[in-house]
Amino acid sequence: MSNLTPREIVSELDKYIIGQSDAKRMVAIAMRNRWRRQQLPAELRDEVSPKNIIMMGPTGVGKTEIARRLAKLSGCPFFKVEATKFTEVGYVGRDVESMVRDLMEIGINLVRKEELEKVKVKAEKNAEERLLDILLPASKAKTPSMGFFNNTGEAIPLPEENSSEDKSSTRDKFRKMWRDGKLDDREVEIEVTVQGGTGVEIMSMPGMEDMGMQVNDMIGKMFPNKKKTRKVHIREAYEILIQEESDKLIDMDNVTEIARERVEQSGILFLDEIDKIAGGHQNGGSTDISREGVQRDLLPIVEGCVVNTKYGMVKTDHILFISAGAFHFSKPSDLIPELQGRFPLRVELSALGKDEFYRILTEPQNALTVQYKALLETENVTIDYSKEALEEVAATAQKINEETENIGARRLYTIMEKILADLSFEAPDRSGDTILIDKDYVKDKLSDVMEDRDLSRYIL
Repeated sequence: MSNLTPREIVSELDKYIIGQSDAKRMVAIAMRNRWRRQQLPAELRDEVSPKNIIMMGPTGVGKTEIARRLAKLSGCPFFKVEATKFTEVGYVGRDVESMVRDLMEIGINLVRKEELEKVKVKAEKNAEERLLDILLPASKAKTPSMGFFNNTGEAIPLPEENSSEDKSSTRDKFRKMWRDGKLDDREVEIEVTVQGGTGVEIMSMPGMEDMGMQVNDMIGKMFPNKKKTRKVHIREAYEILIQEESDKLIDMDNVTEIARERVEQSGILFLDEIDKIAGGHQNGGSTDISREGVQRDLLPIVEGCVVNTKYGMVKTDHILFISAGAFHFSKPSDLIPELQGRFPLRVELSALGKDEFYRILTEPQNALTVQYKALLETENVTIDYSKEALEEVAATAQKINEETENIGARRLYTIMEKILADLSFEAPDRSGDTILIDKDYVKDKLSDVMEDRDLSRYIL
């Protein structure tokens, strides 16, 4: 778990997210409290519950990005899910426990990736030896098909060896040829492991995909894995062998235990669109059948319970829940009282205006302007932006958001794509060009949609 201080966390978030200082400070404190909890004596540690958060604000202001970047900073298992995907028990749809199972899968993949990195050097060494064993089989009489092949698929005869010294010398020669890349275009036959099963996929009803996957996984484990011979290029064979050797070196039981502990102690579940299941949202009476029911199903998960996954039981007592919603037609107090009490921290994110849009285009490390510049440089086309051009883009984004639906910073994606669409299309034919995107260029590319208000509603 990361031991960054709240100030350091906010500083890191500032590199990617403009403004919203209150929200950044709140999530930074929540993350630091998780580290503080780990320093407590065991008897007190279990008594300290995470302070779950509700982030309120219009779409496109950074709610999801704050949570996503926070998880990346801390290296914690993180899963985002829309609350509207859940339905009350008894109705077709996803059950709320599925998000814990998904979080556990992410935790497994996260820990497995770390363990793969630890055994990478040994796995590569073992894979190289196995590759040389295939190229130079101990007994050619027993394995006539082994060896390597030319581009026409014909087997290339291997040199005769009369002594152990000859074998060692030949092996060293092949090892050097392999490392120098001289064998990459050759082909070899290798045996690969194919997961066992009946070959029949169990189809699940809509909304019951989790059950279908568990049944398929259970059936797959009932049948042994099979071996299959494939002819592949040597480089691809090496990658396959690395994967097989890595799997041998990793203790999956240990991975599961580490992942379970990490999910339970530092996992983050991000519940988006939670306002859509609040009672005050007006969308017709027929949708009310699942709103309060979903909230009541969520309650035990947030309060702390045990969820059964294919990797064992997972406790949710110390998982951090961050929920978010625009709350245009409802407010946090429209949630059932028990659920409200489980989200004690509330923060409102402010809407973005022209100044924030300009900063979003210029300050973050992953700014849209940086992305487009890098993309076009792959075609040997250099683009530069004038300050006035970016100010015009920012002003246009604010104007369109005011006149149509306010989608926050996401409006910048639409406008930038419109401005650079022609250039992106022509880039392969303009290799070596340097283009300045100035205010006139921006106005020219947006002139048709800006003059026609009805058209701008559909295009921008």
